[in-house]
Amino acid sequence: MKYTEEHEWLRVEGDLVVVGITDYAAQQLGDVVFVELPEVEAQVAKGDEVCVIESVKAASDILAPVDGEIVEVNEALVDNPGLVNEDATGEAWFFKMKIDDAGVLDAFMDEDEYKDFIT
Repeated sequence: MKYTEEHEWLRVEGDLVVVGITDYAAQQLGDVVFVELPEVEAQVAKGDEVCVIESVKAASDILAPVDGEIVEVNEALVDNPGLVNEDATGEAWFFKMKIDDAGVLDAFMDEDEYKDFIT
C-alpha cells in the first residue's frame, strides 16, 4: 500500500487503484455517521474533492490522490458509514480508480514512511 499526506491509502488491484482512509484518520475523525461517495465514471484530477465524510466531530473531504476515472464506489459505506471506524484499511474502501500512469504511485509514502509521518 501507498499513503498520502492527507491520510489516504492506495492499493493497486490489477489496473485499478483502491482508495480509502487510514486507521489513523478514522481515529482522528471519531464515529463516522455519513459518507457521500463520488459518481461512477467521474473524471477527477489530483486534489479534487471526491468524497465527504461526516463524523460526530467534524466533516472532512477525501481528495483524489491521482488523475483518473472513478470506476466503482463502495455502496456499503452509504448504509453503514461506521464501517470506516471498524475496518478503515479493509472493507471500508471508498472508491476504485482507473489511472493512466501507475508510475505516479511511486511518489507516495510506503508504510514505514507513513508511520514516521504520523509520529
